[in-house]
Amino acid sequence: MLHILHSDDHLVAINKPHGLLVHKSMIAADASEFAIQLLRDQLGRRVYPAHRLDRKTAGVLLFALDHETDSLMQQQFMRHETVKVYHAIVRGFMDEEGVIDYPLVNEKGQSQEAVTHYRRLKTAELEIPSSGFNTSRFSLVEVRPLTGRMHQIRKHLAHVFHPIIGDRPHGCNKQNRLFLEHWNHNDMLLHAVSLEFTHPVSGEKLKITASYQDSFQHIMKVMGF
Repeated sequence: MLHILHSDDHLVAINKPHGLLVHKSMIAADASEFAIQLLRDQLGRRVYPAHRLDRKTAGVLLFALDHETDSLMQQQFMRHETVKVYHAIVRGFMDEEGVIDYPLVNEKGQSQEAVTHYRRLKTAELEIPSSGFNTSRFSLVEVRPLTGRMHQIRKHLAHVFHPIIGDRPHGCNKQNRLFLEHWNHNDMLLHAVSLEFTHPVSGEKLKITASYQDSFQHIMKVMGF
């Protein structure tokens, strides 16, 4: 059963697990379960994904329950009227805060503006040798993408040399192996913590939040966060 965070006559939001596709995709032919299918079966009605999360990303995922609401919500996302907040655990000590303004190339080869704000929340230094150093350093960061490009957060954090732990192909293979060997951890440590928007029917201001998945919580404890 999917964990439902919010439900009304027009919208429903879930806490999507790591590794679950939103819908069928040609680039993930190995998948047999999809959020849209599972939620449809759980509710006994058709649902429409109002936005997307990567397969490897967990957290708040919003669905509309009818075409009109779906259209209105997608317009809000396109106009950047929603506020999306993510948490990520990354390699190294990031700056306390900053903006990554770096265009990304889409699947059609077109360069698109992409802007991501970040704020460092916590740091950890573990007594585990890595990449020629005696210790391994990590940061818990809050990330707010202003644009919604494919894999934007993953690509932007890798661009500034602080890749997300568990990310493939944008991450650090050495760090990913370290987490697999020491803690049997294989999930990407990126979580959609909250989504703020205006309800397209009632006009109410909503903020939907999602707790970390078990694997993310486990690594938080390992880090002492």
